[in-house]
Amino acid sequence: GVHTIEEMAVYCRDKLNLEYLGLCDHSKTAVYANGLSIDRILKQHEEIDKLNQKLAPFKIFKGIESDILGDGSLDYPEEILQKFDFVVASVHSNIKMDEERATNRLLKAIENPYTTILGHPTGRLLLSRSGYPIDFKKIIDACAVNNVVIEINANPLRLDLDWRWQQYALEKGVRLSINPDAHRNEGFHDMQYGINVARKGGLFKEMCLNSFNLADINNYFETRIKSI
Repeated sequence: GVHTIEEMAVYCRDKLNLEYLGLCDHSKTAVYANGLSIDRILKQHEEIDKLNQKLAPFKIFKGIESDILGDGSLDYPEEILQKFDFVVASVHSNIKMDEERATNRLLKAIENPYTTILGHPTGRLLLSRSGYPIDFKKIIDACAVNNVVIEINANPLRLDLDWRWQQYALEKGVRLSINPDAHRNEGFHDMQYGINVARKGGLFKEMCLNSFNLADINNYFETRIKSI
């Protein structure tokens, strides 16, 4: 990203009146995005601990966007994944897949106990890439069974999960999370695109993970971690 962690946290607190920020850098497989090595993760967590003391009661949650590898596994070992408050699992490479392969790849990631959120499920980029085909019902059903949240990526070129599948997710009791995919402070304002899509799909506050207040989302993450 363009801004420092502290700059982004202060922007969220002072300009957007938010109670918390979920920090979610790319993982080590995403070399094109300067993804985090294990050493850099540990240093980042030390920085977050210091900032949480400095900025309290505002809180920065330790997250990562972990790449879903070709076999469906995540690209960090268990001893690293357990250090995060939340893990977003996403596909960023080897995206030319048929429906069966793509679905099975996502299913394995969803079944990983450290996966908190399934990121941009189809990998689409509007106006340039249609994304890989998936069996939406199987994916959503698996998220319901494994208590995995599905992302509504608010980047205007993604808007993924598509609004047409949000109602099915809600019927299955699957929470959604409207994530800005912000790489700089200005990117937080993309939230509005995600909110618009969520409204179109019928999402309501109680089923939107990041509409939770600080105490509730902190409890959600802690409870989920204890269940692993």
